[in-house]
Amino acid sequence: MGKVIAIANQKGGVGKTTTAINLAASLAVLEKKVLIIDADPQANTTSGLNFSPDNDQKRTLYEVMIGERDIRDTLIQTEIAGLHMIPSHINLVGAEIEMLEDEHRESVLKNALSAIRDNYDFIVIDCSPSLGLITVNSLTAADSVIIPVQPEFFALEGLGKLLQTIRLVQSGVNPALTIEGFVVTMFDGRTKVHNQVLNELREHFKDMVFNTIIQRNIRLSEAPSHGKPIVLYDVVCNGTANYLNLAKEVLEKNGLTVRIN
Repeated sequence: MGKVIAIANQKGGVGKTTTAINLAASLAVLEKKVLIIDADPQANTTSGLNFSPDNDQKRTLYEVMIGERDIRDTLIQTEIAGLHMIPSHINLVGAEIEMLEDEHRESVLKNALSAIRDNYDFIVIDCSPSLGLITVNSLTAADSVIIPVQPEFFALEGLGKLLQTIRLVQSGVNPALTIEGFVVTMFDGRTKVHNQVLNELREHFKDMVFNTIIQRNIRLSEAPSHGKPIVLYDVVCNGTANYLNLAKEVLEKNGLTVRIN
């Protein structure tokens, strides 16, 4: 059964979608079968993997969430062998309202995933930068959460609400949910505040902070405009090395071997 990892942080601009895309792509490059789900109405993961959310508005996560489409009919093959995607669309904004009358509204995504979960080693969910019903669905479906953290003090302050939401999910619909780890993104080692925040994170959360740090890298910011994960856009840049190392850490945490041909 594949492990479901939600990439979550209600604060925007912390590298959440970048982490979702490039972690999923790196796991696939390391010969794992991976599904990435775009659970954000902004559909940045969808466009970041070279698919327009307007190409097929009837085969997105929205249709799955409102019960109009079987999840197996929404799978898209990406440019990387072994990496599939379920796209998003702006219509997903309305799904929360349409799901309100559903008695099991927090578990819609979890129930849908049961049909395909065994087909993958990992399922990565890019959550919306909000703590609404779609994000709660993602956390209910997930086995664990990876939390990207930008090394700024305001970003640290915002962690409280997310951790509170995770605790609520744990105490209610998904008691087995764990925190896979915190990953520091957009790090610049020359900046005093970045080093201070990194030290505070490691002091407070200890081994829950990944050893891998995602360094600030212009190639990472360029890649989405070309519809490619960093491993396809520039295989030799720091961004590629960082996310491959993060993927290796995730594999090692889950007791899986790392194979590179």
